[in-house]
Amino acid sequence: MTFIRSCDEIATLVEEHTRDLVGRSAGGAYVKMGADGTPTKQIDQVAEDVVVDYLLENDLCDRIISEERGKLQAGPGDRTVFLDPIDGTFNAVSGIPFYSVSLAYAEAGSICEGYVKDLAHDEAFYATKGSGAFLNGTRVHVASTAYLEESSISVYGRKFNPGTVLKLGQKIRRWRLLGASSLELCYVACGRIDGFVDVRETLRVTDAAAGMIICEEAGGIVSDHTGEPISFPEEVTVGKSMVASNRTLHHKIIEYLR
Repeated sequence: MTFIRSCDEIATLVEEHTRDLVGRSAGGAYVKMGADGTPTKQIDQVAEDVVVDYLLENDLCDRIISEERGKLQAGPGDRTVFLDPIDGTFNAVSGIPFYSVSLAYAEAGSICEGYVKDLAHDEAFYATKGSGAFLNGTRVHVASTAYLEESSISVYGRKFNPGTVLKLGQKIRRWRLLGASSLELCYVACGRIDGFVDVRETLRVTDAAAGMIICEEAGGIVSDHTGEPISFPEEVTVGKSMVASNRTLHHKIIEYLR
């Protein structure tokens, strides 16, 4: 069974096991402090348990890097899955229909496949390196928007120091903050928004790995906030900044961030 087909089954299991926790205070109950340094909520724990069990039972990887559990070594090889069991936990618990499960598969340190399932809208975004990006079986591409003045971009700045993004925010047409970075990267991939900018330096590999390959396979470009290539360590306590957009807008965004 291919990794993407397995992810479809995983997403179905996550939906089934978390359905009664969406939009309910029980879903937001504190369980523990996660490996990434943020609180693990009940809905996160339930989703993670389901995914980890499936990955191990079906021998899909040798290592799991998860937002909640951290690094779990399951075998001697180098097959790695980067997992965010619920991206957009606040949205899910609050009943805001914008949250996902995100999985990326890597071998020898290189991401080969990515999968993000919008759990509220039954939309599966996925990509295999060199083969394009897809939404529910239909190939997708980034938008062709060429001017910042016509663009809609998800922009995240530091809560108490928003100066870095204010000039960009004044230039673009629409500023969006949707609350689930994996899905926002997929929205760039399919042209629903023109860019994703996060300069908080809190984006982790589990947040971004799947969305990155999907965006790039859709013709987008992903970098750090200075325009340099971005790479993540296999460590969920390390945060980065990110810019993702089409190739025409990318250098313009970087110039405003500078």
